[in-house]
Amino acid sequence: MTTAIATGARRRALIAATTTTLIGLWSMSWASQALAQAASSAYPNRPVRMVVGFPAGSGPDIVARLLAQKLSEGWGNLGVIVDNKPGAAGLIAAAEVARAQPDGYTIMLGETGQLAIAPSSYNKLSYDPKKDFIPVSQVVTSDFMLVVNPAKVPARDVKQFVEWSRAQKGLFMGTFGAGTPGHFGAFLFGDAIGLKPEPVHYKTTGDALGGLFSGDVAGSFASVGLSAANVKGGKLLALASSGEKRSASLPDVPTFKEQGYPQLAFNSWFGIVAPARTPPEVIARLEADIRKAVQSAEGKAKLEDAGFGVTGTTSQEFARVIAADTVSWGKVVAATGFKAD
Repeated sequence: MTTAIATGARRRALIAATTTTLIGLWSMSWASQALAQAASSAYPNRPVRMVVGFPAGSGPDIVARLLAQKLSEGWGNLGVIVDNKPGAAGLIAAAEVARAQPDGYTIMLGETGQLAIAPSSYNKLSYDPKKDFIPVSQVVTSDFMLVVNPAKVPARDVKQFVEWSRAQKGLFMGTFGAGTPGHFGAFLFGDAIGLKPEPVHYKTTGDALGGLFSGDVAGSFASVGLSAANVKGGKLLALASSGEKRSASLPDVPTFKEQGYPQLAFNSWFGIVAPARTPPEVIARLEADIRKAVQSAEGKAKLEDAGFGVTGTTSQEFARVIAADTVSWGKVVAATGFKAD
């Protein structure tokens, strides 16, 4: 009888202790959720860091700084810090942001290469574009220009460039990094004209432009935003645009389609992503404010003047773009047989 009483007492004590623990855990969980919700509702209340995987003066950097200015203004000049982390065609920056605290205070201006091409061009990535990021909004699209140095290359249109290239020992094309859209644009161009390109990968925008100016490479696929100033200044000559229609920044440059190469229609894009598990309330606020910033009269005008096509999509629309381009660029990568690692 005494043993039964003791056993019952121990059982009641165990039940009481378990209940207390569960209540404590529930209280902690509720408190954490309440704090997270409170933090989300107050977002942003301190400066936001926008990481860019490319150097200052590059296309992504131009977009990031214009967007950062408009966002900061909309947040009462709270401050949006553009943090350039160049290297490995943007992969170093992407890996860092993938591991960042998912609170909305570290975001990334991602681009096609990092988010849609890298899964096919690398056997092993230090991040997973699909699992490690939440698409917030595609900000802009960017067509490419096939540019040459008119002092080194005698061609004045695509046909002449093809004829001149056939007479050379090789089609040396400068790129702004292995695995970037411009790199695979060179392969697409070579396939269209029946010549195998020899890509020359440069670490920085300045180095790639230097290769063009020196004549070390015959041409390059550069974004409209990056090439427009040099084209207008006469330092470079744009032979064709990769867009479906002519660029508003360089309206005198015909498209590849106009010159008999309809298969050479491609572009890239830049958009904001946040680390996975960022609260939905923060994502919604970011999406709304980014769309407002880039679609405002001033924001849109500045981005278009810089040579970009303004989009400002929803999070869901951007996710669909990334998914579709991962498939389409994956086919291009497979056709080239290229692997970066």
